[in-house]
Amino acid sequence: MRPSLLNSLFAAVTTLSGVGPRLEKLYRRLVGREDVARVVDLLFHLPTGTIDRRARPKLRDVTPDTVVTVAVTVDRHRPSPPHRPRAPYQIYASDDTGDLILTYFNARKDYLQNLLPVGERRYVSGTVTLYDHMLQMVHPDRVVAEADLAKLPLVEPVYPLTEGISLNQLHRAIEAALTRLPQMPEWQDPSWVARERFPPFAEALRLLHQPRQPADLLPEGAAWSRLAYDELLLLQIALLRRRARRRQGSRAAPLDPPGELTDRWLRDSLPFAPTDDQRKAMAAVDDELTRDRPMQRLLMGEVGSGKTVVAVYAMLRAVESGAQAALMAPTETLAEQHFATLQALMPGELVQTALLTGSTPAGRRADLLGKLASGELKLLVGTHALIEEAVEFDRLAVAVVDEQHRFGVNQRRALDRKAPEGVAPHVLHMTATPIPRTLALTAYGDLDVTVLRELPAGRRPIHTYVCATEAERARAYERIREELRAGRQAFVVCPLVEESEALQARAATAEYERLKAGELRDFEVVLLHGQMRSREKQEAMAAFAEGGADVLVATTVIEVGIDVPNASVMLVEDADRYGISQLHQLRGRIGRGPHESLCLLFGPKESLRLRALAEHRDGFRLAEIDLELRGEGEMLGTRQSGLQAFRFARLPEDVELLERGRMRARTMLDADPQLEQPEHALIGDALVATFGADALEPIPA
Repeated sequence: MRPSLLNSLFAAVTTLSGVGPRLEKLYRRLVGREDVARVVDLLFHLPTGTIDRRARPKLRDVTPDTVVTVAVTVDRHRPSPPHRPRAPYQIYASDDTGDLILTYFNARKDYLQNLLPVGERRYVSGTVTLYDHMLQMVHPDRVVAEADLAKLPLVEPVYPLTEGISLNQLHRAIEAALTRLPQMPEWQDPSWVARERFPPFAEALRLLHQPRQPADLLPEGAAWSRLAYDELLLLQIALLRRRARRRQGSRAAPLDPPGELTDRWLRDSLPFAPTDDQRKAMAAVDDELTRDRPMQRLLMGEVGSGKTVVAVYAMLRAVESGAQAALMAPTETLAEQHFATLQALMPGELVQTALLTGSTPAGRRADLLGKLASGELKLLVGTHALIEEAVEFDRLAVAVVDEQHRFGVNQRRALDRKAPEGVAPHVLHMTATPIPRTLALTAYGDLDVTVLRELPAGRRPIHTYVCATEAERARAYERIREELRAGRQAFVVCPLVEESEALQARAATAEYERLKAGELRDFEVVLLHGQMRSREKQEAMAAFAEGGADVLVATTVIEVGIDVPNASVMLVEDADRYGISQLHQLRGRIGRGPHESLCLLFGPKESLRLRALAEHRDGFRLAEIDLELRGEGEMLGTRQSGLQAFRFARLPEDVELLERGRMRARTMLDADPQLEQPEHALIGDALVATFGADALEPIPA
């Protein structure tokens, strides 16, 4: 990194005048740094609002409870009486239209007499209130003489603070940091900045800390938009370079073209004809599996669009090429459901498939590991257990990672290392949650994306209602009984396994007992939750899937992977405790057969999330609404992707800036993938400062 940048923005805040080690610790806490607070951290500590001091009325025109700046003459001081030191110190002032009391508490007499000498004219700024029918200003924010009027900020930013730091201290530190900006060269092409009508970087940053008007701090303003664009562009450069390094730096074993196994499976074994979207996804997978660069593809789609079918196809392509495939899921329940689905989708196929989780018995585990290492076992489904050191594949060629955002970067890399030395597996990432394009370009911008929107033929609509009253609850159970008497089945979903007084939620275990003895006593009810033994869970699911049970009371372990076409009604307790995408996933467990289906969400009618579910069936539209309500940071959950929260950019509002940043990043890297050209040197510095030295690692030729 060039010395100009080190000396200007990325030096420690202790290099600023008046900031010592004690304040540095406080600033570190304020900006959320674990090591050393830097000058740039202060400049990126943004105001949350402004104090507008432009109003300069006469006293007769002042509106109480507003911030004003008034020119007054100091008439007299009324100090606190000696016997009442805690009484206010009052200063009487006036203009030619009225009077104003300036009130101070715990202030030194000599300080106030020097600040506001009798007979002198002063400009005082602060909030004016009414006190005993007179105008009063308690502890004015600013007091300046006429000669210093130019120093009074007309629009003053207000910042988030932490204990131990005053607003004035922070103002002084940021003003000192702003003096470094002239040393900061424009890191974008100046001609491009002018063409796009953006302010220069330094000017944009200065304007946010020294706004000329409150509108300068709005995200729609030119300064904020410029910095949001910079942020999005830098992220896209980092993601595209990561993708290029992964593609160029790794070699995969090319697979043979589609053969007899996949042809026979599609023709004879698959219980239904693939949709057009599924066929297009399979074609994209085929194109990449025959290459010597590892596939890194994200498969996402509408609930029930058949992502697992595409995953099975990719894994069978490995098997028919004489290699192995693995599917890794984040929980035992989901891994078990995937294993059952694979068996249902491959009836009669002579492909040895096994399940490996933390609950697999030692004897069974040893047998599986032996067959896996010898190559006899071709398909393995499991949890994190797949990446344990003892697990060795003979020739892993295709890996499917389900709900990949719930795995850390290191866990996904550990799965890559299970391939033979010198090669990487082709990886298909799956997510059961439709992801807005804005989020796909940020959280998954280094992956190729395939979207499944088309649902299999025969899917019936799901009608969703929000219920809140006892009358609606009684009618809900009556509707469930009507469906059950017609020979269909129902889900009842509860948010907790055991009762919790703190959350006041209906627990699955308690609700199961209550329903068996109450509203659903005439029907067969079974229970499913993640804390049950593996065998108990399998028995409960088998009873429900095979029609031996009418009602399944469960927690969210049924969120994905459950396919019971005869289930036509779902009741979700405490639905407002779930996110939109999770509720949409749960709702997707019904509506899979020939019957119209009903989803009953119990929660407050005013809930924006529940209303969105009742009004929309399109998972991608719901994902956009979810993004609007929660923001990209919360939607990513634990942010295991390693991405930082945006400081300036807002999604989905800034989608147009995001698209522009993606296009410019592509153009820039097509011309200069290593960022070696002189005009890109500062961009390289910014990448390192933002994402670390790894972001500038060379891309292999």
